[in-house]
Amino acid sequence: MSETSSNNCPHPAFELQRTQKIDSLKVSIEEYVHTKTGARHLHLASDNDENVFLVGLKTVPQDNTGVAHILEHTALCGSERYPVRDPFFMMIRRSLNTFMNAFTSSDWTAYPFASKNRKDFDNLLAVYLDSVFFSSLDPLDFAQEGHRLEFEDAEDTESKLTYKGVVYNEMKGAMSSPVSQLWQTLTKYVFPTSTYHFNSGGEPEHITDLSYDELIAFYRKHYHPSNAVFLTFGNIPANEHHEKFDTLVLSRFDKQPEEIVVTDEKRYFSPVKVQESYPVNSTEGTEKKTHIVMGWLLGHSFNLEENLEAHLLSNVLFENSASPLQQALETTTLGHAPSPLCGLEDSNREMTFVCGIEGGDAENTEAVENLVMSVLESVASEGVAKERLEAVLHQLELSQREISGDHYPYGLQLILGALSPMIHGGDPVELLDLEPVLDNLRKKIEDPEYIKELVRRLLLENPHRVTLSLKPDASFEEQRDKALHQTLERIKSQLSDNEKQQIVSQAKALADRQCQKDDESILPKVGIEDVPVTLNIPQSSVFSKSPDICTYSQGTNGLVYQQIIVDLPSLTEDELQILPIYTSCLTEMGAGEFSYLEMQNKQSEVTGGIGAYSSVKGAIEDEQDVSGYIIFSGKALSRNSAGLSELMKEIVLNARFDEAERLKELVSQIRAKKEQSVTSNGHGLAMGAATSLMSPVSKLSFSLGGLQGIKRVKQLDDCLADRSELAKLQSALADLHKKVAVSQRKFLVVAEPEKVHDVAQSVSRAWSSVKSVEHETFTLSPVRAQAKQAWLTATQVNFCAKAYPTVAIEHPDSAALTVLGGFLRNGYLHRTIREQGGAYGGGAGQDSAIAAFRFFSYRDPRLEETFSDFDESLNWMLNEEHEASAIEEAVLGVVSQIDKPKSPAGEAKADYHSELFGRTADQRARFRERILGVTLEDLKRVAAQYFSPEKASVAVVTSPANQKLVEGMGLDVYEL
Repeated sequence: MSETSSNNCPHPAFELQRTQKIDSLKVSIEEYVHTKTGARHLHLASDNDENVFLVGLKTVPQDNTGVAHILEHTALCGSERYPVRDPFFMMIRRSLNTFMNAFTSSDWTAYPFASKNRKDFDNLLAVYLDSVFFSSLDPLDFAQEGHRLEFEDAEDTESKLTYKGVVYNEMKGAMSSPVSQLWQTLTKYVFPTSTYHFNSGGEPEHITDLSYDELIAFYRKHYHPSNAVFLTFGNIPANEHHEKFDTLVLSRFDKQPEEIVVTDEKRYFSPVKVQESYPVNSTEGTEKKTHIVMGWLLGHSFNLEENLEAHLLSNVLFENSASPLQQALETTTLGHAPSPLCGLEDSNREMTFVCGIEGGDAENTEAVENLVMSVLESVASEGVAKERLEAVLHQLELSQREISGDHYPYGLQLILGALSPMIHGGDPVELLDLEPVLDNLRKKIEDPEYIKELVRRLLLENPHRVTLSLKPDASFEEQRDKALHQTLERIKSQLSDNEKQQIVSQAKALADRQCQKDDESILPKVGIEDVPVTLNIPQSSVFSKSPDICTYSQGTNGLVYQQIIVDLPSLTEDELQILPIYTSCLTEMGAGEFSYLEMQNKQSEVTGGIGAYSSVKGAIEDEQDVSGYIIFSGKALSRNSAGLSELMKEIVLNARFDEAERLKELVSQIRAKKEQSVTSNGHGLAMGAATSLMSPVSKLSFSLGGLQGIKRVKQLDDCLADRSELAKLQSALADLHKKVAVSQRKFLVVAEPEKVHDVAQSVSRAWSSVKSVEHETFTLSPVRAQAKQAWLTATQVNFCAKAYPTVAIEHPDSAALTVLGGFLRNGYLHRTIREQGGAYGGGAGQDSAIAAFRFFSYRDPRLEETFSDFDESLNWMLNEEHEASAIEEAVLGVVSQIDKPKSPAGEAKADYHSELFGRTADQRARFRERILGVTLEDLKRVAAQYFSPEKASVAVVTSPANQKLVEGMGLDVYEL
């Protein structure tokens, strides 16, 4: 056990249950129980200084009102020790956190954070614990975060009545996604009697049924230490956590007599078949837009053997395009692409296995069922080749070993893996330490009958199966809006004068509360003095000049990472337009003498995956001066590094595009993913549209991956039904690849210190005799113009964006503009757009890569009013008096993002690619110093200088119902 773990005296309020070291994760696990309350604590002791905390509570909703979700929001709106209106968002601004959030899952609610700064960690811990266990739960916060009735003109009782609320609008946005509706509808039938039958996030039509008293009752029952689990990761010893837990919370509670349980689902005796509908744009049509999925209920997620067997079977069937069920669903003419739900869901108490297609017709439901069952019957009778089973176990081993952390902190990912078994009474240590079970599975797959028996037992002979066809309905949205309008009209007609006045009074009280100035001094904080002096930058080495190989020695836990960075050659306009198709399909096709199925299997056996992407950026002094690369990226266990090098070489030199049906399938899959991204990333897409003419890079991003890119992929997919168009695409991709294959290349290797030389040597051996040629340099035409666009799609909420031309990152004003984004969000936009306007989110920020400043809102019920808020935030900046603490908070927010740690491999890759585009270590340090030196006067100066109304670009993603409104705003209208 490391010195940083808790090998000193345990805290007297806790009993140590066990300790176990897991070498593959580089942690020592310690499990404790608080003797007085029964609260459990799992500590993952590590040398890592990014300490993570999470408190999780079993929350078991029994309806669709979203009570657990609304409570998650409302609990963070003030507490006993911190009676301010918004301690959560205030602490984001007063912290150097590397992660802060709260989650509502189907049967638990969690409050996690992470920080590398000990003072900051203790500050956040005090606020989180008080928020969870001693929450104020003010009725006005419930009205703001959950739902409320309000008149459109808040003071005019004759104006229309509306529903408002952050969670109400969040879920209107979330449930605009067909995939979200598909999952919720499927689980409704797979789980007919247990808590999973309900949408824990809340269905908008039912959220408005929740009363404040019901929220309070749910809180009192569920938010108790006896129903809580505490999880920590990092180098703070467990007994120091225990001192805080006991002093701040646990000593004030006794054990709760009633245990909250999630029951097993009652089993069906025969399969169930159902059909429901979802809304689509009336202009899009409904042909071939049905989702057809099959779901099986399996065993307990917290039973490690059942869990790993289910994962093994799921990966055997779905791991890559050569896997039997994945191949069948990709190649069938019954649908457009495999359903995004395909695979195993193991976060609930009982696991669900799902497969199916999207883009089909409802009358094909039985044919899809027959296809799936025939594949399963084939696997049950013929089995699977042993090397395929070994490849699946290889993938499980690789995922166990990999130190991630580029999106969530590594410690938080481990904690989330342990959370579900802790909630359900399983063994979290067993779930984290997969090595013994993987060894056992390796023995089991020696028996050729094992996988046959598994598919029979878990699927073929399992009668708890639901087949769901979710049909498109062009009238659905209109009918829903009509029902909502009638409900509000009925409510209004039944209101007494006194009740109307109560609604007006509540609106005023809430507005007053939202504008009140709280005493922030009662909240703990860090300051500029707590910011580390220097930026942590990993060290690189030049292994060789020919070939050009750069290496980083990083603690990767036995994995190696390789990248081939190819100079992007000069491209025609047609080649530019197919670039995202090229990079997406490149590693999914055949290469040399190997078919795509053989290449898929080779990748699975040897690597953790190989991908390709393009990277184009402007210069640090001039956003119009661009350079670009194609990056091939792969990873593998160190024992397979030479095999990884050879596979990547085969793809780069010999990728082929002659498998026409495979290419057509991949384009369909790309289209499906792009369409699914709209409601989850609407704000990003709106900002991309607003900045689409700001710079060459932003124009390219909009054209290839933004709203225009989504529309183009849909058009391309439709036209590939014509065999001649498919042949043209094949030829164009092959010609593009000929250019890329001989272009100048560089190599990046990241590995453990003792392995990095050998890995670089294998790369050198593979490539030393391969020649390249110099192409004409890649360029893009300069552009600096306005955009005014509205994009119409099936959504219940809006995504608004406004952008202004500014400066590139090396300009001295870039730092002040970067800080200004956080300053406007903290001081004005959060209040007006989220709290008062009811949007799920809103803010502003400088994007120095494209020299633009962007305002945005996310899942927003408003349009014109939000754009007014964007403008008013600048007036507020220029005309109001501001406290010095506000500038410090904005600076801290930027610095915490700059300093945010990544995984060991992620830090190396980020450093290399920064250098590639001129973002040298000196430049990054210089920019960080400028951020730390930004003053209030700098903010006022840049706010006055860069935001001329006549230079603004505007974009919105909205519903077709708002077409006349956006036309009246002077926007060009496009249908998505």
